[in-house]
Amino acid sequence: MLPSLTSLLITLLALAVVLGLILLAQRLARITGLAPKGGGRLRLEETLALDPRRRLHLVACDGRHVLLLTGGGRDQVIGWLSGPEARP
Repeated sequence: MLPSLTSLLITLLALAVVLGLILLAQRLARITGLAPKGGGRLRLEETLALDPRRRLHLVACDGRHVLLLTGGGRDQVIGWLSGPEARP
């Protein structure tokens, strides 16, 4: 039993309307201040793929930067950076 073309188009139109309403609600929430604007304390600055499994991440936290190695046998904090070497 295949749905008719009309019911398929109505379904796709309804999906588009719902997704549009979700995006509109998100924008309104940001404009009114109900949603965060991305100015949090943590920020991912850069990511470097070392091999297919491991990644090196530069994360900013409260004005300082930390290097994190993820994806191996265990995740590791490589070290904290501060000053001009933190962001070339």
